[in-house]
Amino acid sequence: MHKIFTLLSLVFFMASCGEKGKSSGGNTAGGDTTYVLTGQVSGLDNGWVYLYRPEKKQQVPDSAEIANGSFTFKGSASMPEFVLLGYNQQGQKKFPLGFFIEGGKINIKGSVDSLYKADITGSAAQDDLKKFNELRKPIEDKQKALYEAYQVASMSGDGKKAGEIQQQYEALEAENKTLVAKFVHDNPASFVSAFQLAQTFGYEVNPTELEPLYSALDEKVKSSHFGKAVKESLDAAQTTAVGSIAPDFTLNDVNGKPISLASFKGKYTLVDFWASWCGPCRQENPTVVKAYNTYKSKGFDILGVSLDEKKDKWEQAIQQDKLAWTQVSDLKGWESDAAALYGIKAIPMNYLLDKEGKIIAKSLRGEELIKKLGEILN
Repeated sequence: MHKIFTLLSLVFFMASCGEKGKSSGGNTAGGDTTYVLTGQVSGLDNGWVYLYRPEKKQQVPDSAEIANGSFTFKGSASMPEFVLLGYNQQGQKKFPLGFFIEGGKINIKGSVDSLYKADITGSAAQDDLKKFNELRKPIEDKQKALYEAYQVASMSGDGKKAGEIQQQYEALEAENKTLVAKFVHDNPASFVSAFQLAQTFGYEVNPTELEPLYSALDEKVKSSHFGKAVKESLDAAQTTAVGSIAPDFTLNDVNGKPISLASFKGKYTLVDFWASWCGPCRQENPTVVKAYNTYKSKGFDILGVSLDEKKDKWEQAIQQDKLAWTQVSDLKGWESDAAALYGIKAIPMNYLLDKEGKIIAKSLRGEELIKKLGEILN
């Protein structure tokens, strides 16, 4: 089920299509790294707009005042860079528009009511993004329809229907991967090839799928932000592949006591990455509770690793979901040391270890987890 939520949250970040061998370097390829971004958004006639640059890990986004219905940002991007444009809404910053900037003059025209549809000119990478999204639209429309149906099934408690929807979704996910693979094959010099690989293949990484696609990228594209992200995901996936010894780590439990993964040797152990704020994780927890209660007397244990930042929320979720096993966290959210070690890009995510600490399965969901434990422990 988590895949539906995960990928739909990334619909915004789908990449592009172009001519074979075309570079999306745009003006930056000629050495001009300075950009001038201007915009006119109807409905935003005054106030401020914000430009958030995730690749720079900004604590505070860039800001520009709207004057006479227009705004301007100036900056530098050595390579095409994916950014988010936002504005204040009821005291909160909202960032509905994602797009590529690069050296040169870039213009945005749109409406505040549908800013995600804004017309953006002046960036070759953004042109690629637009073309790809047009090709991908039939898949996206089907995904949105499935998401709505999944919500209805979940609200009504129809687990069978939700499972059927999940199967349909997985078929669409495979179709999307095929589309992305073709784009990468046809456009190895496009920066958005790396961008798309990161978004589509970089969460539950299958090295057999991803390695040849990454290897096909031009060296400059590999050196981009998303190229490096793909490489990091590949390295982590190879480290945590089935058959590998699970990397050891030590984190504090809710009482501040250091707990190491190595201390669980001698038991079949599920390393379960989750967080109190993760809806799909909380929905999965009853199944994990069932697995624990069924097999804890047969040599099975769980080490929960939370990507929370607030201890009170973490502890509250443990109590509410009746998670009776050991829980650890460094309260760093997505910056968790254990998450980085395992290359975690989406949760829930888990790894099943044998008594020697070797990974024997991963990403076990729902009845798959119960079935696998039954095969081992019954």
